[in-house]
Amino acid sequence: MKFTDAFLEPGNAEAADSYLRHLLRRPDPHIFIGAIRQLHTRFQVYASTSPAPLPAPGLIITPEIRCQSELYLPIAEISAVFTRLYHSTLNYPPLLSSTPFPDALSWADLFVALPERFRFSANPARLLEELLSDNDLLTEFLFASFLPRRYYGGFQRYPHQREFLRTWLQGKRHVRCLDAACGCGEETYGLAGMMRELGNDDEDVIVEGWTIEPLEVWAASQRRYPHNRQREVLFQDATAALLKTGYQRKIRFRCADLLDFAGFPQWSRFGLILCNGLLGGPIIHDTGQLILAIENLATLLAPGGLLLAADCFHGGWKKQVPEQLIGELFRASGLRVMQAGEGIGGLKADER
Repeated sequence: MKFTDAFLEPGNAEAADSYLRHLLRRPDPHIFIGAIRQLHTRFQVYASTSPAPLPAPGLIITPEIRCQSELYLPIAEISAVFTRLYHSTLNYPPLLSSTPFPDALSWADLFVALPERFRFSANPARLLEELLSDNDLLTEFLFASFLPRRYYGGFQRYPHQREFLRTWLQGKRHVRCLDAACGCGEETYGLAGMMRELGNDDEDVIVEGWTIEPLEVWAASQRRYPHNRQREVLFQDATAALLKTGYQRKIRFRCADLLDFAGFPQWSRFGLILCNGLLGGPIIHDTGQLILAIENLATLLAPGGLLLAADCFHGGWKKQVPEQLIGELFRASGLRVMQAGEGIGGLKADER
């Protein structure tokens, strides 16, 4: 099974379990024996000779601590070992930029930023040993790595866009909707709730959520977060009323890459597409990739359809990719540009 071939619907536990089994595999502990031994040796030297305190929960990492950590436990070496762990555990090419390793200044910085569950030892070899011996802990670590806390935007991220959209949808029926950068699914469920409130309950209405990260597809569809139970409870509480109405039969999630149009499903186009927090941010900001993504999204729009894009979380990137440039690329793809709450909208001409 290719992950891009699979849809997951809320509440379908059997399909979700099968999907997760296809995503993950048990790594062979033997291939890490040498790395674990090397990390143990490095840590023992570090612990016995470094004048700076060892990393500990709540410790403020000073330049001295960071320097000593890098001297004895180079983050590049640790990152290489955990990258091997990711590749050995996941049945798909992992998006490593999501993990804590690429941006870490040192092992000390990374350790104090880890979720509490994984801070039982400042020795990276001990963490690796536990992950290899405890499959549940390893699963939690994978979800924490690829669905990190910084990705949690929550519900109602774009209230002004929501009001714009509510007005635009008034009186419209048979609208197929796509949340094209759904992440963990908050906006997907929010959009489905709005569609229901507006009376869009006919058979043609579908609300899809697409993301490039397979673990997000699983988490969004099941409303579960193995690495963060508090987050899971809050998410389930926020979506419980919608699912009690049976509207989950209209919601589905899938893995899709907006830069790979060949991998898109071959069925009806969408009357509404949301693409928030993606265009012009850390993931898609290269001009060539932006052009391709926007052209693909415009192609997915049905005649008279609306594409909305907003981003409240990557302010620094707006200096490199201002909203004006996104608007110009919308126009180049044949869309009529308008202001739409916190972001912009692009309307596709109606062929009638």
